[in-house]
Amino acid sequence: MSLSDLRKSVGNTLYRQIGRAHSQVQEHRSLPVDILENETSYQVVFDAPGVEPDDVQVRYLEGTVKIRLNRFRQFRDSYEMRFPGRGLELDGEAELPDDAVVDPDAGTATLTETGTLRIDIPKDATVENSKPEATTNGDSAAGTDELTVDD
Repeated sequence: MSLSDLRKSVGNTLYRQIGRAHSQVQEHRSLPVDILENETSYQVVFDAPGVEPDDVQVRYLEGTVKIRLNRFRQFRDSYEMRFPGRGLELDGEAELPDDAVVDPDAGTATLTETGTLRIDIPKDATVENSKPEATTNGDSAAGTDELTVDD
């Protein structure tokens, strides 16, 4: 093995390790989120590039929207993985305002072609516009609601 081959081998190993570390950091950090509100609902928006609808889990638990994304890397013929920098298992969560009273059973989740996950959760119409003091944020009896993702 020549000095040039050794240098290339060490460089490739370091490059891969940096990529793996980067993807692990990405997997342990919550995804950025936007929370929007209008008179009838809340909309929670996550970026979810490279995800298929079957690879998305959306849950509502005690006032918090939680998501889990499982992405896959496509292997390409005649290419070698040099920098595995994209996290494959990503999580995100968004807390709705403390005074939010919603109907999570009526919520919908949509994954757009551009990789944006939009979760719409209607406000609970049975509650008057006053701010309730003791609310469970519209949770179901079990406390967890799971949404199906549409594409």
